[in-house]
Amino acid sequence: MMDNKDLEAEIHPLKSEDKKSQENLGNLPKNEGALKSKPVPSRLSRCRTVAFFLSLFICLCVVFVLSFIIPCPDRPSSQGTWRLDYNDSVTYDFLALGDINRDKIQDVLFLYKNTNSSNNLTRSCADEGLSTPCAFVAAVSGANGSVLWERPVAQDVALVKCGMPQTPDSEASSACILVGRLGSLIALSFFTGETLWSHPSSFSGNASILSPLLQVPDIDGDGAPDLLLLTQEGQEVSGAIYSGSTGYQIGHRGSLGVDGDGVALLHATRTGAQYILLPCASALCGFSVKGLYERITGRDGHFKEDPSWEKILNRSAHRRLLHSSGTVRYLMNVPGKAGQDLLLVSSEACMLLDGQDLMPRWTLGVTQVLRKPILGHYKPDTLAVVIENGTSIDRQILLLDLSTGSMLWSQPLPSLPGGPPSTSLMTADHRSAFFFWGVRDLVSTNEMDPQDMQHSLYMFHPTLPGILLELANVSANIVAFDAVLFEPSRHAAYVLLTGPASSDVPGLVSVTKHKVRDLVPGSRVIHLGEGSSDSDQAIRDRFSRLRYRSEL
Repeated sequence: MMDNKDLEAEIHPLKSEDKKSQENLGNLPKNEGALKSKPVPSRLSRCRTVAFFLSLFICLCVVFVLSFIIPCPDRPSSQGTWRLDYNDSVTYDFLALGDINRDKIQDVLFLYKNTNSSNNLTRSCADEGLSTPCAFVAAVSGANGSVLWERPVAQDVALVKCGMPQTPDSEASSACILVGRLGSLIALSFFTGETLWSHPSSFSGNASILSPLLQVPDIDGDGAPDLLLLTQEGQEVSGAIYSGSTGYQIGHRGSLGVDGDGVALLHATRTGAQYILLPCASALCGFSVKGLYERITGRDGHFKEDPSWEKILNRSAHRRLLHSSGTVRYLMNVPGKAGQDLLLVSSEACMLLDGQDLMPRWTLGVTQVLRKPILGHYKPDTLAVVIENGTSIDRQILLLDLSTGSMLWSQPLPSLPGGPPSTSLMTADHRSAFFFWGVRDLVSTNEMDPQDMQHSLYMFHPTLPGILLELANVSANIVAFDAVLFEPSRHAAYVLLTGPASSDVPGLVSVTKHKVRDLVPGSRVIHLGEGSSDSDQAIRDRFSRLRYRSEL
């Protein structure tokens, strides 16, 4: 039989082992037993554990609240199509785009002259001390066509420039500057339409205002760019500079000593000198911003002059930089290899000039360019220039490589007299979608009465060089047009401003938005030649899959 000790060991083996351990520990030295004893958890360790689980619980609660209780902000819904009408009105060739109400969707700003009052009936011409009719500025939501703000601004408007900063560090103070035909300068807040400043101008009533309103570097030292307004009286062109932040004139009006008669351009040479360029019949005239500043203020400025340009100008009696083979019609700055180059279009040729020495990089002989060229991308990340050559019925669209002048694509595309300009939008493949206006019948336009024709909008993409897509037909008189990326990478649409052809005959003025992708399914596919084996529906599907991106 087992004795009591063995029986207890069998029943409680762990207890038995503990007793043995205690007996062994009792035989060890005191210091060794202390080293092998188990540590007792301290109060600090327990506090750390509690703090960890408490912070974890709080984080989980925050995640739960943000994910399930607080709803995500609604993305503003944007309608694919909207239209806004004004009766008994006339309109101006002006459209400006920007996020006016800060909903991340581009909005539309335009001008109209109404014989009655504004559509929302909150402000009339008389409220601003103006007689009827007067010019209104209207800001319209790009999302749904609702009026954000509108107000009467002047008896009549000659020039408009939007996006002018009012202070160097305040994005919210961007302004639209309006020049009235009767001699007023007005700055409106782009976001609210409220008047920032208003002053009478210094030019006489007999002077004609030259476009555009130029933005020049800060002259009065307040940190904001200033404004240069050019006028012509007889054969003399003079300029006045106004503070962009206050509207006050800086110095007095000064003559440029040129007889320009076209659209002015501000050009920067590679030395950093800025020059005002003007077409002067069969020549290009120039005047430095530094020289104008010294002439109107009587003191030296911190601006630069280009020695090589001044040498050319000083040899000419009328400050001519370059002689042209024909009348200079259009002039524009274009990106070059080391700064700005100049694209000059005359009545006999189109040429790209080096922005510093004005030597031709390439020349294209043309018969008649209908309107100012536009830029786009035919090849990925390679700039191309669109030139509309010929008369309206014999018009031909030419796409040229900007750097070399080589022909990339050409297509006859008749248009109606006074048709709207072309434009382009960058696509995700780093090319551009081009939009051209023409007439519906591309073959027998000579047999048709122009009054029976409609403006037709055609879309072209370089990946399908043998295809034009006819998106829309418009019978109204088109005053202004633009293709716009209303939302980044999402929402390409075009904006159309239509109204009476004569400013003396009021009628219906409409501003309309159409989403490009919504127009593609019902579009007409035009095959320009043989070689495309895809069905019309497959071609429409390819256009529908196009994605757009910002140029910036």
